[in-house]
Amino acid sequence: MPQPILRTDRLLLVPLADRHLDLEVQLDSDPDVLRYISGRARSRDEVVASHRQRMALANKVDGLGYWMAFGSDGGARGSTPPIREDEGEFIGLMMLPPAHGPDQPDDPTVTDLGYRLVRRCWRKGLASEASRTLLRHAFDTVGQSRVIAQTMAVNAGSRGVMEAVGMRYVRTYFPLWDDPLPGADLGEVEFEMTRVMWEACPGVC
Repeated sequence: MPQPILRTDRLLLVPLADRHLDLEVQLDSDPDVLRYISGRARSRDEVVASHRQRMALANKVDGLGYWMAFGSDGGARGSTPPIREDEGEFIGLMMLPPAHGPDQPDDPTVTDLGYRLVRRCWRKGLASEASRTLLRHAFDTVGQSRVIAQTMAVNAGSRGVMEAVGMRYVRTYFPLWDDPLPGADLGEVEFEMTRVMWEACPGVC
C-alpha cells in the first residue's frame, strides 16, 4: 500500500518525494524551526542525508512515511486546501514513519508522529489538524497498534500539539548527547495514542 494523498480541512498532504528536497532545505534553513532538534540551521548536505533516510523509512511499512503539507492563504482559519501541490503554499513536513529512534521500540506496529512547520504558519492549529489526520490514517488505514511522539521537555509548543490531539504522557527520559541543547537537562518526553484510546474516541481525540 503506497502512501496516499491526504487532506485535512485546510491542508493537502502529499507523500514526500525527491522533488520536494528544496522545500526540505528551505524548512531546515531556519534555526528557529530546529530550535529543539539541532539548535541550528542544517546544511544542504545534512538535509540531503535526512531526505534519504526518510525515503528509506517510508518503504519499511506500507502506508507509513512522510508528507509535505500545502495550504492556501498561509493555512489561515477558514481557508481550504489546494487541489494540487503546485497550486498551494508550502506549510511544512508531517511525519508518520515506523518507530526507529534509539529510544523507540523495534516494532513495525508502532509509529512515530512528528511535525515541522515553517515559522509563519505557527500557532494556527495546523500541526494539530494534520496530526489528527495522520492518527486516523495510522489506526484506521494502516492498522497500527500505537503511535508515539517525542520532544524535549521544554518544547511547550510540541507538547501542546500532543495534548491537543488526545495523546497521553508516558514518560520522561534522558538521552546522552555529545552537544546538549539548552534545556536538555530536563530530558525528553514521550506521549502516546494506543489503538484502545483511538477506538474510544475515533476522529475526535
